[in-house]
Amino acid sequence: MNRLRSIFGGSVGNLVEWYDWYVYAAFALYFAHAFFPQGDQTAQLLNAAAVFAIGFLVRPLGGWLFGRLADRRGRRYALSVSVMLMCAGSLLIAVTPGYATIGVAAPVVLVLARLLQGLSVGGEYGTSATYLAEIATREHRGFYASFQYVTLIMGQLIALAVLLLLQFVFLTAAQLEAWGWRIPFAIGAACALVALWLRRGIDETESFTRQATPPGRAGALRLLAAYPREVAIVVGLTMGGTVAFYTYTTYMQKFLVNTAGLTRAESSLVSAATLFIFMCLQPLFGALSDRIGRRPLLLAFGVLGVALTVPLLDALGRAQSAAQAFWLILAALVIVSGYTSINAVVKAELFPVGIRALGVGLPYALAVSLFGGTAEYIALWFKSVGRESGYYWYVTGCIACSLAVYGAMRETRSTSRIDRDQGASMERMRS
Repeated sequence: MNRLRSIFGGSVGNLVEWYDWYVYAAFALYFAHAFFPQGDQTAQLLNAAAVFAIGFLVRPLGGWLFGRLADRRGRRYALSVSVMLMCAGSLLIAVTPGYATIGVAAPVVLVLARLLQGLSVGGEYGTSATYLAEIATREHRGFYASFQYVTLIMGQLIALAVLLLLQFVFLTAAQLEAWGWRIPFAIGAACALVALWLRRGIDETESFTRQATPPGRAGALRLLAAYPREVAIVVGLTMGGTVAFYTYTTYMQKFLVNTAGLTRAESSLVSAATLFIFMCLQPLFGALSDRIGRRPLLLAFGVLGVALTVPLLDALGRAQSAAQAFWLILAALVIVSGYTSINAVVKAELFPVGIRALGVGLPYALAVSLFGGTAEYIALWFKSVGRESGYYWYVTGCIACSLAVYGAMRETRSTSRIDRDQGASMERMRS
């Protein structure tokens, strides 16, 4: 019961963090004009996407800061601090006046808010991945760890649900563009306080509390230098998966409007429906990895991603209806589930307890900053120069690089350092 309560508490906090992060992407169509000078829609979206990418640039700093904090002070402590930063960032966006009122100060404050959120999310991934992997039992580690992406997707889904409610129930389009886009950021700030309260009540993991040798005060790079193969695997494993994930989730809403010609409402509905099914798939794929291993799922994602990315994105760009777009995106997300459902547990299984949160968080944040955070901007740039299909090949190339890593890496389920740490802990208790 304590394990389930801890998984729930950690997951709920993760949900709120990712809701706050994705609200920015979900509402960019409505607030881009408020923070930037007048221009055509693609130009304003490019500016908003650039700020979105800036948030990713500080994620490695967050991965380093909170990774060290989690390895020294505990997973629970680091998770609590990260959600406080997310609350501050969301509150800033909710109350900042627009460009017409305070001029260039508006985008400056927006950048500051995204920097705070980037630090928070950069630290959240490695710490929560470590926490869920360590708190779970060996037999169900893939299943429990998959809830990191369940809550991540649920956060994005709730952001879209808020958007749909505001679009269809509570506000007119004019109200939403004028001031209604501030509401979801205010909601996120309030929910972050609830998440902080929940996280203060979760258990610390036994792997951390019973580690034989607490982490020293050596620098992060010096610590990671002892595990060059593991760091390289995290970066390579993440590269293709993060580009594919951000392409079919955060960017897809804009792609359907800007390229396929769907309305904003249709785009939101399609995104919400596909994300809901995508979320439900994660525990199924995670449980499957507990039976057949992690590597077969990664290989399936890599092979299918290389073969089908260009045809899927090309068909999506020419989609004639919302229903057609729904099935194409769903097919893509089923493929991506081979990565998303298990990538967190695979990374956690690579490192020993004293460096696990840092080893997962920092290399992952670097890879996401380079590839995930820039995906939307690169896609919009290709469109702005009239070469949108170039982005399809870019995504394919990133997945191909990751496929090479999947082919060379060992199966982590059978070589998990988490099991070795826990086994060593039990031996010390018996002696």
